[in-house]
Amino acid sequence: MHECTYRQSARIATFAAGCFWGVEDIFSRIEGVIRTRVGYTGGHTPKPTYRQVCSGRTGHAEAVEVTFDPDRVGYDDLLGVFWRIHDPTQLNRQGPDHGTQYRSAIFFHDPEQERLARESRDRLRQSDSYDMDIVTEITPASTFWPAEDYHQQYVKRTGRGGCHIPNP
Repeated sequence: MHECTYRQSARIATFAAGCFWGVEDIFSRIEGVIRTRVGYTGGHTPKPTYRQVCSGRTGHAEAVEVTFDPDRVGYDDLLGVFWRIHDPTQLNRQGPDHGTQYRSAIFFHDPEQERLARESRDRLRQSDSYDMDIVTEITPASTFWPAEDYHQQYVKRTGRGGCHIPNP
């Protein structure tokens, strides 16, 4: 019965913050997150492969789809984690990874997510936490194409670390 409650109230959030392996690992550890999966979104190529996305010609970003229970974790809380685990001032790159597929983006699923995303970005800009402008895209969610199976839960399965700030 409790499981059904999660399914009925579950919401989806989609974030891109560089290499999706580390992003997924961090979000998967948050209480109230029901499921995570990595994939590609924001581009124009249907059913893209990792190789195609890495070419930079699909327009897709490596992203993480987060299914969460809003009674246990708020979208605002997920946004807070998103901002802490990457550098939102880097255009089309994070750490050693560069290309449009590694861009910083929030893909909103409804007007409330859009409002909260924009408000959180504006608060961060006003905080003077960064010397450079925040370049994170805030854009409507489009089709999410799940990545190949070997990318799913990569950090958990392999024990290899991601490229993100470790303690969000």
